Amino acid sequence: MNAGNRTTEETEIRRVIEDRVAALHARDVDRLLRHYAPDFLSFDVVTPLQRSGLEDVRTRAEEWFGGFDGPIGCEIRDLSIAAGDGVAFCHSLNRVHGKTRDGATINMWVRATVGLRKQGGAWLITHDHTSVPFDVKSGQARIDLEP
Repeated sequence: MNAGNRTTEETEIRRVIEDRVAALHARDVDRLLRHYAPDFLSFDVVTPLQRSGLEDVRTRAEEWFGGFDGPIGCEIRDLSIAAGDGVAFCHSLNRVHGKTRDGATINMWVRATVGLRKQGGAWLITHDHTSVPFDVKSGQARIDLEP
């Protein structure tokens, strides 16, 4: 792949990531689902250990969106994209923030890795992995860390 094609591919993938964030802000499940491949596999920060397929994406998004009262904020920092020959991955630090239905405030940074494949001329997310570091001594998640 030449440098011009690589730049074009990375631009297209950046648009996918940005539109996914816009879908989160809008709490628009259908818009979010447009970016996922039917055989999608997720290693989310919450249980279970994995989710697969578009119905699992829909169920998780509806649960997650429904748990917030008002807007969901998502900031992507240090997005790095590597693309070539119809396969790509990217990683970033993402800040998620908002107020939950029970009145709690969420403001945490997570680590995100996204795998994509080009299918039918469009980049689709085939895998994502979201995690938070944990303290080895206490076994507790460290959601208080910032970049």
